[in-house]
Amino acid sequence: MHALSLPTWIVHISSIIEWIAAIWLIWTYSEVSGDRVWRFLSFAMLPALISAMCAVTWHYFDNPESLTWLVTVQAAMTVLGNCTLCAAAWWIWRSRPTTNQ
Repeated sequence: MHALSLPTWIVHISSIIEWIAAIWLIWTYSEVSGDRVWRFLSFAMLPALISAMCAVTWHYFDNPESLTWLVTVQAAMTVLGNCTLCAAAWWIWRSRPTTNQ
């Protein structure tokens, strides 16, 4: 746990909490607005959350060699998360009514 300074830990943990809050708020918006397309964005955010949790776990245990597989999982979840977030943004964009001017 000594691998990171206290301010860095605060940033890491608060980022995870903020990401969880964002997922919940987007899901709630989907329910309140009745626009179910936003739920896909909530699900699309999960790989990025898993990526962050892998990084924090690895740092918590002082970056041991035995947990280097977490770095690989983090990288894979980052790539997957970027792809799912891109797809969710595209889906939201495509679901909007077009306006002809």
